[in-house]
Amino acid sequence: MDESYFGGVRKGKPGRGAAGKVAVFGILKRGGKVYTKVVGDTKSETLMPLITRKIAPDSIVYTDCYRSYNALDVSHFYHERINHSTLFAQGKNHINGIENFWNQAKRVLRKYNGILKESFPLFLKECEFRFNYGTPKQQLKILKNWTQI
Repeated sequence: MDESYFGGVRKGKPGRGAAGKVAVFGILKRGGKVYTKVVGDTKSETLMPLITRKIAPDSIVYTDCYRSYNALDVSHFYHERINHSTLFAQGKNHINGIENFWNQAKRVLRKYNGILKESFPLFLKECEFRFNYGTPKQQLKILKNWTQI
């Protein structure tokens, strides 16, 4: 799991703390699907209810060293951290899958030259859908099934 910040390039502080950016929290099951949620902030109090709702107790969770994930150390999860200051992967201890999703989503959303904040969650869910159901053929099959066409 990881958090990311979406929004145009702005002068000043990049990443966490950048003014006007939208915070997004994401969970990726290894070899499975991604789940994203636009959040007001990335504090532990905001993220822990999402984590406990989406991840089964006793699961292994991989995160970076962001302080909001400290609560995982005393929860019902087995928590592994990767320190991006020193390395990006150590065996199975990495968050490269969710980082890949952030990269793909930002590349797709950049094409729109700005998205209204009210519409952003829908665009993000579209990126999530396309990531989870990779091929256009598979996406069309799912959409036909959902719409019963």
